[in-house]
Amino acid sequence: MATLGRLERPAALPASRPQRHGSSVSLNERVARSAAAISLLGLLAGSLLVVVIAAERPSFLTPLSERGFFPPWLAGPLHGLWPQLTGDGTQLEWLLSALMAAMFVLYLIASSNVRRLRARWTIVTIVAIHLIFVLAPPLSYTDVFNYVNYGRMGAVHHLNPYTTVPLLEPHDDPSFPLSNWHHLLSPYGPLFTLFTYALVPLGVVASFWALKLTVMLASLATLGLLWRCAQLLGRDPVGAIAFVGLNPVVLVWGLGADHNDSLMVLFAVLAAYLLLRAPRAARAGGVSLVCAIFVKASAAVMLPVFLFAGGRRRFALGALSAAVVLTLASVGAFGLHPPAVSTQSRLVAAISPPNLLGLAIGQGGETAAVRAVFEVSLILAIGACALWTARRPADWLAAAACAQLALLVGLGWSGPWYVLWVLPFAALAGGKRLRAAAVALGVYFLLAYLPATPMLAGAIGFHPESTRLGVAHREETELLVR
Repeated sequence: MATLGRLERPAALPASRPQRHGSSVSLNERVARSAAAISLLGLLAGSLLVVVIAAERPSFLTPLSERGFFPPWLAGPLHGLWPQLTGDGTQLEWLLSALMAAMFVLYLIASSNVRRLRARWTIVTIVAIHLIFVLAPPLSYTDVFNYVNYGRMGAVHHLNPYTTVPLLEPHDDPSFPLSNWHHLLSPYGPLFTLFTYALVPLGVVASFWALKLTVMLASLATLGLLWRCAQLLGRDPVGAIAFVGLNPVVLVWGLGADHNDSLMVLFAVLAAYLLLRAPRAARAGGVSLVCAIFVKASAAVMLPVFLFAGGRRRFALGALSAAVVLTLASVGAFGLHPPAVSTQSRLVAAISPPNLLGLAIGQGGETAAVRAVFEVSLILAIGACALWTARRPADWLAAAACAQLALLVGLGWSGPWYVLWVLPFAALAGGKRLRAAAVALGVYFLLAYLPATPMLAGAIGFHPESTRLGVAHREETELLVR
């Protein structure tokens, strides 16, 4: 791995197509290229099919539509393209599950072989898929309307979203019936919340579409930075952007659901790029990573690693100055009230690793003791990653990926799109084991959140929410959503 700050020009990259030495190699190469091309086309077609299905009529894919709310501006411009689509909810769940599973297989094939194709094919496919998902109704989640609602609470009703739950805002606000988590103080970072304040003059509908465009552009910008980082490291940039930008778990549940994690990851990858670019850019790298933390607090686990990556003094000064400025801005806007991350972190998803461990050891789910074990393990893992970087600064990208993996494995409450947190750093670190771990995490999220998973779990008698503790966890979540 190149040493931080020693790269003044991109390192030489491997040839895009390997040399052919004999008919057998030539045949293997043709097969691999064909597999890559077919996989790209399959992912493009699968993405379009997911969005067309979601836009066709009310279904579980768009939770608001199940409440009878599905206006044209929410359904999107692809509404009405498949009038013959089944209206049977069970059939639709199986159809989407099979489609998602097939897309994940195509993703694995594509990310392993796209380096054999012209780079523009992969780039055009990724951009086209992003455009398709930006036209989708919000898939599976309503978080985008929570963003809009928290912004309107402050800018319109002068209610602090960090001290006042949405239930106490005027219920005639047009964003209130579109949101959920009405008993949850905002868990989002103050930098992102201020951004949602700025969108309020656009109105609810335009704010929704502005957020969709912002998420898409942030995702594409992240991939652009990832390309440049791979070049600086002397690695294949096409494979790197394919590994991140074609993952169907991120595309459907992240990009399709308009989650703000793309903004957090953009700032984190920008920080990585600045550290790779030159020592003098380390200060700006510190600023960028702190911006990521002020968008979403989960980026903080990488801070100790980045501090030891190189240019420590410059990075620390940049991080400290950004933290001071953003803290002052937050205090000025919201007072001494941090995001409600602690409240959200107490929630337990039935299929989270801590809850599954609690079930496996006969505790009925995630107990306080199980949670404490995971919390201590995370602290130890972050410390180990920082120590690893201090001793081997060249491995800082791998350490950052490991820190995010440790966080994701230990979360009792998570979403499938969270796999995005680790993908860019696993792609840049260069080790097959880290990529395999990121893929395994993606498989876990895929299987855990497929629409047909509850039916499959019931068929084998697996009911994680049926224990006394499971019922308590579910009721605690439902109290915040009402």
